[in-house]
Amino acid sequence: MDHFSKEQRTRIMAAIRSNGTRPEILVRHYLWRQGFRYRVNLGRLPGHPDIVLRKYRTCIFVNGCFWHGHDCGAFRLPKTRVDFWRSKIERNKQRDKEVQQRLATMGWHCITVWECQLKKPMRDQTLKDLAFTLNHLYLRDHAVGYRRLEEEWSGSMAAEPDKGE
Repeated sequence: MDHFSKEQRTRIMAAIRSNGTRPEILVRHYLWRQGFRYRVNLGRLPGHPDIVLRKYRTCIFVNGCFWHGHDCGAFRLPKTRVDFWRSKIERNKQRDKEVQQRLATMGWHCITVWECQLKKPMRDQTLKDLAFTLNHLYLRDHAVGYRRLEEEWSGSMAAEPDKGE
């Protein structure tokens, strides 16, 4: 049984934002301080990623544990309307997978940061790991490849005289 009336519950649920949430702002502020430049909720990409770093070809999704069904201690299925909530959260999880697959086929890297990873004890390590991952992706994508020298090269070097002379 719900502790709130239908009108109160409607107001509470309507006040929940989908972007500009506290965990998202934490990640955005950290990235900005570290020198990463990004766009927010880019509508041209599938799923409207929370943070888009075009230079790194990376989309960052900052997901709430409840709304996206994360397997952590923060997620707990409500006791009322269990079937509705179970199907809603399963649809969200399926949509997340589909969006990330579409982005991957377009050549984008996808990173998911969970709300529980941004709690006080783990926040610093999570954000450092995020910056490390972004730098690693950039270096891997922009690595310069060098041709290998042929080991059995038949021509003579400029500093060596020809053997036939």
